[in-house]
Amino acid sequence: MDVHGTVAEGFEPVREAFAANFALLGERGAAVAVYRDGHRVVDLWAGTRDVDGAAGTDGASGAAGTDGAAPWEAGTAQIVRSATKGVAAAALLLLHQRGELDLDAPVGAYWPQYKAAGKEHTLVRHLLAHRAGTPVLDRPLTPAEAADPDLGAAAVAAQAPAWEPGTDHGYHAQTYSWLTGEIVRRVTGRPVGEWIADEIAGPVGADLWLGLPESQHARVGRVGPVEAPQAAGVLKTRPKRAVAEAYADPDSLTRRAFAAITPLPDENDPAYRAAALPASNGIATADGLARFYASLIGNVDGGIRLFAPKTTELARAEQSAGPDRVLVVGTRFGLGYMLHGSASPLLSPGSFGHPGRGGALAFADPESGVSFGYVTNGFRKSVTADPRAQALVRALRTALAQGAR
Repeated sequence: MDVHGTVAEGFEPVREAFAANFALLGERGAAVAVYRDGHRVVDLWAGTRDVDGAAGTDGASGAAGTDGAAPWEAGTAQIVRSATKGVAAAALLLLHQRGELDLDAPVGAYWPQYKAAGKEHTLVRHLLAHRAGTPVLDRPLTPAEAADPDLGAAAVAAQAPAWEPGTDHGYHAQTYSWLTGEIVRRVTGRPVGEWIADEIAGPVGADLWLGLPESQHARVGRVGPVEAPQAAGVLKTRPKRAVAEAYADPDSLTRRAFAAITPLPDENDPAYRAAALPASNGIATADGLARFYASLIGNVDGGIRLFAPKTTELARAEQSAGPDRVLVVGTRFGLGYMLHGSASPLLSPGSFGHPGRGGALAFADPESGVSFGYVTNGFRKSVTADPRAQALVRALRTALAQGAR
C-alpha cells in the first residue's frame, strides 16, 4: 500500500503504524493528521476513497489504478459518527465562554418544554456529561424523523428519564443530537449545523461539516462495515460477557440507546449526510478534526484559538466516571468529551476528545500541545477503542517519548 503525505522529522513511527494498519489490520482507506503547538506535523492518507473500492492505486500519479478504484486523496472526507460529539460540545462551551449560556442553569430555562416528565432539575452541564438520564426514546425515531430538529427535540423533551438526572451517567449515543442541537438553536436562534459552520469550522479553517453541503459531496467516500482480519499475530478480542449480553438484550439501555433511531440510517444516503445530527453524522477530514482540536488548546498556525485557557480546563474537568449505564464498561467524561481511560485510551491522562463508533478518533492533549485526527471508511465492531486508531496513538506516544518536535 502506497502511503501519501508527509511527516515531520521524528514522527516517522506514525507513518510506520499507519502503513501497518493496511498490512495487518484490514484498513481499506484512511487518513491521519497530527498538530503540534498549532502546526501540522503529520498528514497521511492511503487506500481507496470508498470502503467497497478494491485496494490499490497508482502511487506515482495518484490516479485510480487499473482496478478502477477511486483513490483516497488529500482532502477526502468521511462520516465520523460520534467523533461529531466533540464538535457539538465545543458549540455549547463557546456559548458559555461568551456569556450566552450558563452551564449550571436548568435546561428548562432555555427550553421550557424539556421540563416535562420529571426533568425540571436537569442542568445544561448534565447534557454534556451524559448525566441527563435520557439516552433512550420510548418510541424510536425513523431516520427521516430524526433529521427533523423539531421532531427530535419534541421526542426527547417528552421522554421520561431512565434515572434521576444528575445522579449517574450513561452514554447518550443518539439523543445527544437533539439535547445539544436544541440548546444551540434556543440560545442563538440558528440551526446547530449553520452555527458550527460560521463560528467553528469557518474561523478555524477546518474541513468539517454538520449537514454536508451539496458542493462537498464529491469529496466524501462511501463507508461501511469491515471485519477484523484473521492474520497471524493479530489478536481478535472478545467483549466482556456483561457487555455482550447488554448489546444482545433488546430491552437493555445499551440496545435502546443506540436504537433511538430505528432502522439504522444509511450513512451513504445524501439526505442523511445533509441532516445535522450532532451525535452521529458529522463529516470531516483527518486534518479538519486535528485542526479543530488544535484550536481548543492553542493558536492554529499562529492564528485563531477557539477556547480560552479556562474553557479548555472546563472541557476536560471530570464530570462523570465509573460504570456507564449504557456502555456497561467504566467511562470518564468531561463536559462533552471523553477523557483518557481504559475504555477509550488517548495520548495521556490529560487528553480529551471523542471516538466515533468503529473507527474515527480525535483529541487534544494540552500538556504536549498535540492534537490528533483519524478517519476511515471501514467501520469495525469496536465502540470506543478501535485497534487501528489505537495503533496510531501508541506510535505517536513513542515519537514524542523519543523527542519528536
